[in-house]
Amino acid sequence: MGWIIGLCSFMSIFLVSWWFLCVKKKENKVMMKNMKKKGKVPKGNKGWPLLGETLDFIACGYTSNPLSFMEKRKSLYGNVFKTSILGSGVIVSTDPEINKVILQNQGNIFIPAYPKSIRELMGENSILQMNGNMHRKLHSLLGGFLRSPQFKARITKDIQQSVEQCLATWTHHQPVYVQDQVKKITFTILVKVLMSIDPGEDLSTLKREFEEFIKGLICLPIKFPGTRLYKSLKAKEKMMKIVQRIIEERNDNNNNNYNKKKKMKDCVANDVVDILLEDNKSELRKKSENIIEMMIPGEETLPTAMTMAVKYLSDSPLALSKLVEENMELKRNKNCSDDYAWSDYLSMQFTQNVINETLRMSNIVNAIWRKSIKDVDIKGYLIPKDWCVVASLTSVHLDGINYEKPFEFDPWRWEKIEGGTRNNCFTPFGGGQRLCPGIELSRLELSIFLHHLVTTYRWVAEKDEIIYFPTVKMKRKLPISVTPLTLD
Repeated sequence: MGWIIGLCSFMSIFLVSWWFLCVKKKENKVMMKNMKKKGKVPKGNKGWPLLGETLDFIACGYTSNPLSFMEKRKSLYGNVFKTSILGSGVIVSTDPEINKVILQNQGNIFIPAYPKSIRELMGENSILQMNGNMHRKLHSLLGGFLRSPQFKARITKDIQQSVEQCLATWTHHQPVYVQDQVKKITFTILVKVLMSIDPGEDLSTLKREFEEFIKGLICLPIKFPGTRLYKSLKAKEKMMKIVQRIIEERNDNNNNNYNKKKKMKDCVANDVVDILLEDNKSELRKKSENIIEMMIPGEETLPTAMTMAVKYLSDSPLALSKLVEENMELKRNKNCSDDYAWSDYLSMQFTQNVINETLRMSNIVNAIWRKSIKDVDIKGYLIPKDWCVVASLTSVHLDGINYEKPFEFDPWRWEKIEGGTRNNCFTPFGGGQRLCPGIELSRLELSIFLHHLVTTYRWVAEKDEIIYFPTVKMKRKLPISVTPLTLD
């Protein structure tokens, strides 16, 4: 019996090895054919069958060097290389010029492509997968709403109120965990922008389920009870019930209050639900999925940026002193908080430099994923049709060629960088047609938070470490001890 089991095991290993070699041989033939037509397919190693190089990719996120995975392969294969991570074979670019081409050529050369776990969670109606006229229309509507004077005036006051209420609960008697505290600010503002929800049961449930949902964004695409992806999908369904009910109620109210003398398109939208309801052809589930998807950049990235700003400032006394000086001057020029406007916050140059430097160093969005719809030759590299390509933002932001002493927090560097936030080596919000429409809103929230923080408290941060996978966060949630600031 033993020799039968041994023979079966040997045959299984032989068949798997034979299959893998056949696949590799076929890939090599395709690559050689493409190389004759255009440039060269980037060099690299796709790693183990199925797993690829995923384990190495994940492991570097738990080290002090988030670039170790990229640096090792850059040294072996150059600035553009191929690998296999998170269940997908990909070509990775760490070159800012190639990244620009990838981000700018939306639709006609590259289309969105993301790991299977993200596609599963977002659903078939995902904005991430949306392309062409449909995406341009939605992007334009959201951008117009977020830039409207009415929205700017209203949201500035809402953010101020949320920040002040949160900071008022801080006490010098016990540690304040910044990473948890800022989420109270951002989530409240987020659901107000999206659905006009005030604090209550719906807000609490959405926050709880969203925290479970977001954990599955980057994970192995295995979906059965007990797995990370399964738990996140269950959390999404609970969120969907709340969002669908809110959209249905809003739609019914709009129909009941419809004024025949005034078309709905002439009304001012109060939130993103109003924007989505303008599309009568879109199904309820699709609108609900869109709302949940919009929570991700607004809730996951912004509180991380706030936390990282406090971390970097805690370690940089000179930068903190300059930030305090600028914000104290603004506060002295204002008699009361009601006088603050959107433009007041964004006009503080050093504060914006601190935000730029925080975004550059923390790399909350570490890469942009795309798929080529045809063979494309960029700088002598061939990206074959149907291949995924990853534009690594982290590699560019932390490259010594692009930034002097890239691992040092230096807000003053932005006074010297030509073009400031418009240069090709700084793309924390993406680029091209898919540039994040909430850039100004994100900067506003960061500016308001930093302003009220440095004009209300002095603090001392406890020792903590940055973890870069699956998302950027502080290992101990950045505990700080605060002391209320006494003004003369």
